[in-house]
Amino acid sequence: EYRARRDATYEELMNITGVVCRKPSGAFYIMAKLPVADVEAFASWMLTDFQMDGATTMVAPGPGFCATPGRGLDEIRIAYVLNADDCRTAVRILARGIETYNRTRISESKASTQ
Repeated sequence: EYRARRDATYEELMNITGVVCRKPSGAFYIMAKLPVADVEAFASWMLTDFQMDGATTMVAPGPGFCATPGRGLDEIRIAYVLNADDCRTAVRILARGIETYNRTRISESKASTQ
């Protein structure tokens, strides 16, 4: 079950353009670099402003797991505590969230410069 959850989460993360991570060999979570500028703002936005089919995905921002100041600003920790199918769904929601978040930020940036 552990391997199925890990593999499902990892495989789905690898389908997201710009995500960088390693497949863990013993942890119950994955640290993943996301294609977002500020993962703290992104994680908060996912919980307050984003849903896909009535659901969202909660992730832990990376800086809280790094001892070095300034590290982890574009990283998340995602635990695979759900069954494998639900892990896949959660990462697909995360992927859609990343797309929407980045598209929204680009639109807001363009609007503020006009």
